[in-house]
Amino acid sequence: MTGKDSLNDDDAAVKKPLWQRLGWLVVIWTGSVLALFVVASLLRMFMTAAGMKTH
Repeated sequence: MTGKDSLNDDDAAVKKPLWQRLGWLVVIWTGSVLALFVVASLLRMFMTAAGMKTH
């Protein structure tokens, strides 16, 4: 075979600093929590508009 050996090839994620990798983790987690909040709020709004009450 020609080219680099895949076992000796450094992964791009390993080269990035830890703070940057943790930053992406926080951004993705925050985005998923916000998306869940939006979906839950829309469901609650539609249920309230349909006449269902929360209490």
